[in-house]
Amino acid sequence: MTDITFKAYAITNEIDLNKIAIHCGIPKKFTWEEPLALKGEALEKILQKKVNDSQEVLVFSFGSVVFLNDAAKEGFLPFVRYLRTIEPDIDENDADRYTDDYSLRTDGKGLTELTDEYVVVTEIEPFHQELIATVLAKSVALEKIEEQLGKIHDKLENMIDRLDKSNLRLGKKELARTTASIMRHEYNTISYIMILDKPDITWTSSSAGEFYDRMMEFFEMNDRYAIMKSKTEVLYRIMDGFSTISHSIRGLFVEWVIVILIVSELAIAILQLIGWID
Repeated sequence: MTDITFKAYAITNEIDLNKIAIHCGIPKKFTWEEPLALKGEALEKILQKKVNDSQEVLVFSFGSVVFLNDAAKEGFLPFVRYLRTIEPDIDENDADRYTDDYSLRTDGKGLTELTDEYVVVTEIEPFHQELIATVLAKSVALEKIEEQLGKIHDKLENMIDRLDKSNLRLGKKELARTTASIMRHEYNTISYIMILDKPDITWTSSSAGEFYDRMMEFFEMNDRYAIMKSKTEVLYRIMDGFSTISHSIRGLFVEWVIVILIVSELAIAILQLIGWID
């Protein structure tokens, strides 16, 4: 069997696989856990051109797409334009921002090797393609989420700078928007990418399970996920601090208003007593 090349893209946050399946005449309802594999007539229907038997596209519900054996990358833009008919929020110009290349090679001598560019196996098994594509899809999706997390950090840093300069005004809407962005980040990471979930084949095949674990370990997926979870918890603690400060400021403001009203009433009463006002 010839070598297999992979090209993974994190295009968006979510893709409705069932809409694609209906369009391609695939009689199956897809869940979050499994990718949609497109090849042959189904892929030709989307790309509107002939494809060879080795070409395939795996689409993941968490927004990643992996192209197999598309060396010229001719199918990428047509596929993205097709996806926009299903997910209009996709930015065609930014669709290839998060990407990774990989290849699956064979060595009849029985040597196995795992690098950041390729993996070498004695013989290509049916599960190799899906598991490599899954790890790559999760990796590029995680890269996208990592950058989004960086933007949230930058926003919080600006808010901290404002506090440092004694600008203590933190509006409810600003706090709500920032908290929502943190929650969206966490939801995208846990619910969409499902880093800790294993493909079904790994539970029925020990070889598949071992191969998948090696790939996940090499791409440091669990470590990257743990780091992101830790950073997210820090963000929540910072937001709790902002909320406490905001509530304290509002409480102090209300207290001063009450004091001013009481002083005003006393002043009016005294002025009335001495006859300065009626």
